[in-house]
Amino acid sequence: MNRRQRNIILNFVGVIAITVIAVLALINFKDYVNWSESMQAMNQLSRIVLDYQKSHGLVPPESYINDVMEELQGKLRLGKIIYRARWIDFDAPPDEILAYVKKKHNSLLVHDGYVVLRLDGHVEWMEPEEFEELLAKRQKPMEKESLP
Repeated sequence: MNRRQRNIILNFVGVIAITVIAVLALINFKDYVNWSESMQAMNQLSRIVLDYQKSHGLVPPESYINDVMEELQGKLRLGKIIYRARWIDFDAPPDEILAYVKKKHNSLLVHDGYVVLRLDGHVEWMEPEEFEELLAKRQKPMEKESLP
């Protein structure tokens, strides 16, 4: 193999390696952006819920949330929200789960989990095992039957 052929092969391998690294980085970056925007959208929803609570004394009904979802920035990244207001008692603790969304990611930076909105307005990311265990403790039998 002469010098010119070796340079062509080295350049080809270098370009392929850089392309693979760039594609992997972009996939991870995309998932990070999706995660970040879904957290921001849930934070916006949290502010709307807290404003409604202040003015009406109750959490908003699901129909109100469905209407408000159309106005949220990042709503597409958030996905389908499971809203639990009808299953929450008046004496529920502030850390009760009010709404949540399951998020799946194919990334090294962001793992699968849930974006969770608590009754007190706190938004957090929870690992699937931790969330499912907590939700199972707090769900009523009728709520479990009504979920798809």
